[in-house]
Amino acid sequence: MITDAVAIPQSDVRKLLSAASADAALLYIFLNSGNRPEEAGKNLNMSEARLGCAGATLRQLGLWPEQQPSHILSGERPSYGEADVLKAMDGDVDFRSLYGEVQRLLGRSLNTEELKILLGFVRYLGLSNDVISVLICYCKERARQRGSSRNPSLRTIEKEAYAWAERGIDTVEAAAAFIQTQNVRNSRLRRLMDQLQIRGRSLTPAEERYAQSWLDMGFAEEVIAMAYERTCLNTGGLNWAYMNKILQRWHEQNLHSAEAVQSGDRKQVPKGASGQLGDAEMEAIQQLLRKREG
Repeated sequence: MITDAVAIPQSDVRKLLSAASADAALLYIFLNSGNRPEEAGKNLNMSEARLGCAGATLRQLGLWPEQQPSHILSGERPSYGEADVLKAMDGDVDFRSLYGEVQRLLGRSLNTEELKILLGFVRYLGLSNDVISVLICYCKERARQRGSSRNPSLRTIEKEAYAWAERGIDTVEAAAAFIQTQNVRNSRLRRLMDQLQIRGRSLTPAEERYAQSWLDMGFAEEVIAMAYERTCLNTGGLNWAYMNKILQRWHEQNLHSAEAVQSGDRKQVPKGASGQLGDAEMEAIQQLLRKREG
């Protein structure tokens, strides 16, 4: 086994930490030391299942060596008719089994239009029955987390199926790695919402983009809390654009811990001054004022 020194880019460190997968981090180090993927199981003492999930996690994070860009489905989607559905139901045992399992998971019968969608999962997207079952369970759990008591429609599940296909999620291992990454992401978002005093509702799409970008930048939770406190003190409440400007500037200055932010603030305050706002806050205030004047 090759044990050459590995220099890990900061962006890769953030991705690995966000995935919270020890196996994925270990496999990353093994591969980037110059070892071959096929030797990983034996040298790292990983079972095939663990190795598959670790590899899928790295692919989801874009950290697999010489990884090719995700396959983007192109061309016009095929249109399936009632005859195609009837033929599949009559002659395809696997499809009949899938039909029964999907009905069980959704707690209702499927109509012909929904069966056409299901046929597309199998024939056009090339998803196995097991992957489709995992997909539906994922969509059900996501709907529950968003406060819905109803199971998602096949149209909603179809949108997620195409998103999975574009990410290259076509095995149970890849699906498990993706869901693990999403669960970690959602857990971090929930903690961030608590810090921002957001309760009793979900984030709007725009708010979620802001929040996710802060987490992707690699900030410690206490640093985001510091930015929130300064935002409230300077604007009277939560102002997403203002807070984002503060965090962007800290990110540009590589200030990702509370100690680094405090040290950076001390360097920016002239000798003898007290209570002075930092450059990031001053710029955010100026932009906010310009926006209001406009």
